[in-house]
Amino acid sequence: MRTPQRLSATAVVAVAVAAAAALAGCSSASNSTAAATSALAPASPAPTTTLVPHWPVTVAAPNGTVTIKGLPQRIVSLDPTATEDLYAVGAGTQVVAVDQYSDFPPGAPVTTLSSVNPNIGAVVKYDPSLVIAQNRPALVRALNKLGIPVLVEPEVSSLRDAYQQIEQIGLATGHGYQADETVANMQQEINEVVQQDGTKYRGLAYYWEASSNPYGSDTSATLIGHIMDMFGLRNVADGAGSIHPVLSNHYIVAAKPQIIFLADTLATGGQTPAMVAARAGWAAIPAVRDHDIFALNADIASRWGPRLPQLVEEIASALASFKS
Repeated sequence: MRTPQRLSATAVVAVAVAAAAALAGCSSASNSTAAATSALAPASPAPTTTLVPHWPVTVAAPNGTVTIKGLPQRIVSLDPTATEDLYAVGAGTQVVAVDQYSDFPPGAPVTTLSSVNPNIGAVVKYDPSLVIAQNRPALVRALNKLGIPVLVEPEVSSLRDAYQQIEQIGLATGHGYQADETVANMQQEINEVVQQDGTKYRGLAYYWEASSNPYGSDTSATLIGHIMDMFGLRNVADGAGSIHPVLSNHYIVAAKPQIIFLADTLATGGQTPAMVAARAGWAAIPAVRDHDIFALNADIASRWGPRLPQLVEEIASALASFKS
């Protein structure tokens, strides 16, 4: 199941520094993170994070400048990825409520709050000192009028941006150091997997199925596409229109993908490899003919948080099983 509507954007982190000594002491950790990130995204400069244990903290977010006056002790997350980020950086004890789709990690305070159409009154009842959400302008405006800071964390299109969001959430919640450590570990794990496989699958044509009714996919301009590019794979959905195109049955059959990844699996109301193989006309597709259809963890495949290394490992495992 794809997470509710998401908007691609790049978050930029900026923090006001009250003590020069604190700035100097944090610079080496920031530079190491930036260097590792740059290795994964050489085409664009890596983000630089300054870790400041002082309040207030000002963050330059997609929804504008957000100032958090003190350590937020009552955080409401209206986004499953943000929820995972919060717990990964050590801010879990500050979280008082998460939306209905935030099913990870176990023990998160899941509520009936909607991330798609958030009820402002329901959010306010939790007396939040910080709200993290997807791109919901009406929610941002209403909560800002009440003096409640809102941090918007939209969909990302690269690992670099995913790392930057984690660092941004770490800074906003008082866990900048833990966020940098989380990012460094993710970078190392992903690098190791990609380096091990190299580019031996370069040019392999793949179809990424994000939904089955209709057939929704993701192009190379998305985070999924960015990850697949690291393996040298070719996306059959490129050129089909939007970055999350809806493809026709005819289009997919004609594209002849050699491998199919299912990101919308039976566990979330989607498909199984057997169900895909049984589709009318699909027997001629190389991936179907050669049994190269692989089901992924649907939640991990639709988010861009700390479990990204697991997604990369799943993709690598599928490629290792490629039979053609």
